[in-house]
Amino acid sequence: MKSYVIHILSSALLAVSLQACGSSTKIAFNPAVPNPYKVKAENIDKPKTEELRTGAEQTELYVPYLKGKRVGMVVNPTSIIGKETTVDSLLALGVKVVKIFGPEHGFRGNASNGTSVNDEIDTKTGIKVVSLYGKHSAPTTADLADIDVMIFDIQDVGVRFYTYINTLQHVMEACAANKKEVLILDRPNPNGFYIDGPILEPQHKSGIGLKPIPVVHGLTVGEYAQMLNGEGWLDNKLKCKIKVIKVANYTHDTPYELPVKPSPNLNTAQSILLYPTTCLFEGTYLNHGRGTLFPFTIVGSPFLKGKYNFSFTPKSIKGMSESPLFMNQVCYGLDLRDYDVDEFRKTKQINLGWIIELYKASPNKADFFNSKLSNQMGTIERLIGVSSFRGQIIAGKSEEEIRASWEPGLSNYKTMRKKYLLYP
Repeated sequence: MKSYVIHILSSALLAVSLQACGSSTKIAFNPAVPNPYKVKAENIDKPKTEELRTGAEQTELYVPYLKGKRVGMVVNPTSIIGKETTVDSLLALGVKVVKIFGPEHGFRGNASNGTSVNDEIDTKTGIKVVSLYGKHSAPTTADLADIDVMIFDIQDVGVRFYTYINTLQHVMEACAANKKEVLILDRPNPNGFYIDGPILEPQHKSGIGLKPIPVVHGLTVGEYAQMLNGEGWLDNKLKCKIKVIKVANYTHDTPYELPVKPSPNLNTAQSILLYPTTCLFEGTYLNHGRGTLFPFTIVGSPFLKGKYNFSFTPKSIKGMSESPLFMNQVCYGLDLRDYDVDEFRKTKQINLGWIIELYKASPNKADFFNSKLSNQMGTIERLIGVSSFRGQIIAGKSEEEIRASWEPGLSNYKTMRKKYLLYP
């Protein structure tokens, strides 16, 4: 598999005003939205190794199994084989796809974060698309009546509050209750090289966190499915019949840059690796890049003027963020677009230093975690998963002291996780 680095040569932005933005940005894919940049792609030399192949790409392992079966597919724009969607590829191979199920952002990926998605007919294939991010989060018995096997083929990024593993759980529960098999076409986890963060406390269970796992869980979708079954985490302790097509020639330490963006606001390789850390700012009165073309890689607010030189102005961007926090206001803060994300491989930890720093710099500390100030904010407890974190930051606890409070839960999870690994 070839790896690409695309260097942004132009600083012009589409409907976005950004200051202090002269550095180049690395991305591993072309955004689905019109690209306002002029780009140049260069091949990167790498040692000769066995080619990594996703589960979906290994059609020889599962297409014969699907012969004669009515197939449902839980898919989104990351569900690809080469340049084609997995749906189109399997239809061309004679697989009888009778229904498509779309998660957050929809099958075609054009819905903003948190936006309810309606059922529809896919205009390209004529197949009904059932939304799992609208009126209901799981397939109904009626939805599954004409399906023999359900395919789950969605790229995850390895973080508890990234909602696709919740979709997996809901699909497995529905299929288990209706005695339908789930065929998981596994994909690499770009953040699979480490495990970090506190274990979710039951009182903070929500749509962005359902099970007692850390912020960075270190599993592929296939491995997480085995954990859901093995730990008895499905409703009524049901067991779902699953079949996993493993990623070939993959380990958890294998660097992996996604061929397409996994969701509208994770639009660069940099953002995907920063996401476990910078999404925590969604629980603060700071803009973390929503309303710009650099979400999850820049952070700031109007109140930090005079504290930081870097500035940016969030704008309404259809399909990414229509009403971002501090829209049309100049925000000042951190520019992490050139941060060396290899540091995460060295430390194997999310970076708590930035949230500690910005809290200390904030002139309005009483508002820092106040989610009542904007419907664009979440609560920090739901994101980090524990009740103690807010008080620890306010009290000026060090990163080391905060991390100590995550034990022994984190270590116990790491031990439990080993039972479900499919890859070294």
